[in-house]
Amino acid sequence: MGQSVGVLDERQAQSVIRAGGAVARSFEDITPEQEYYIGRTVGAVILSKYTPYQNDEANRYVNMVGTLAGLASDRPETFGGYHFLILDSEEINAFAAPGGLIFVTRGMLRCCGSEDAVAAVLAHEVGHVQHQHGLQAIKKSRVTSALTILAAEGAKTLGGQELAQLTEVFEESVSDVVSTLVANGYSRASEREADRAAVTVLARLGYDSAALVDMLEIMGARLTPGGSDFAKTHPSPQSRIADIRPLLPKTRPAAVAPRQRRFEQVLRQV
Repeated sequence: MGQSVGVLDERQAQSVIRAGGAVARSFEDITPEQEYYIGRTVGAVILSKYTPYQNDEANRYVNMVGTLAGLASDRPETFGGYHFLILDSEEINAFAAPGGLIFVTRGMLRCCGSEDAVAAVLAHEVGHVQHQHGLQAIKKSRVTSALTILAAEGAKTLGGQELAQLTEVFEESVSDVVSTLVANGYSRASEREADRAAVTVLARLGYDSAALVDMLEIMGARLTPGGSDFAKTHPSPQSRIADIRPLLPKTRPAAVAPRQRRFEQVLRQV
C-alpha cells in the first residue's frame, strides 16, 4: 500500500495544515485535530473496502456499549469523540482508526456470547486509540518530509506545488495506518497493551473481564489459519489468552440479566 489513497481533497488538506501550527516530528507530537483528520481519512478508506451494516438498532447498541468503554478508558475524550459502526462482513475483524473511529464486523460480533464480550471487543479497540497505536504506524520519514516542506515555506502561504507535496505526505501517512490495520497488524506488544486496557475498562464498568477470554476462545475455534481476518493481522488467540489470564480476578461476577436480555434482543440476528 505504498501509493496515495486519493481520498483527501484540498479543503481537508488545508485544515490539516492549519491544525498543526508546526508539523510533528513524531507521532507523539501529532495534535488531536491532526489525529482526527488522519482517522477520518483512514475510516473513509476502510469504508471503501467494507459495507456498513444497515441495522440502526444494532449500531445504536454497539455505540452505546462502545461509548461507555471510551468514557471508562484512560483517554475518555478525543477531538471528534468515539464513534462505532458495524461492518456487513462475515470476516472476523475490527479496526480502530486514529482519533476514535472504530469498526467491528458482524463476524466479530458473532464471536460474542454476551454484552460483556461485546464490551471486551470494543474496549480492546478503544485501547488502540488510547495508546495511539495507529499513529505509531506512520513512518517517521513522512512527518519529517512534511516538516521540511513547511520549514522551506516559512511564514509564506503554501503554493500549489507545496500543497500537493504535503497532501501526498498526508495520504502516504494514511496509507501507513491502513496497511497496519488491514494488512500487517499490530505487534504483539501493542495487542497486549490494548488487551490490558480492555481488562481495566471492563472492571471499571462492572463487566466480567474474563469475557475477553470467552470471546477469544470462540474466535480461536472459528478463525481460518492464514485467512484474511484476525488470523492474519493479530497474535493467536491462545497467546493473547495466556497474556490476559494473570490479569483476571480469581472469581467471576454474576451475570447481569438485563444486559444479557438486551444483548440477545439486539444482536441475535446480526
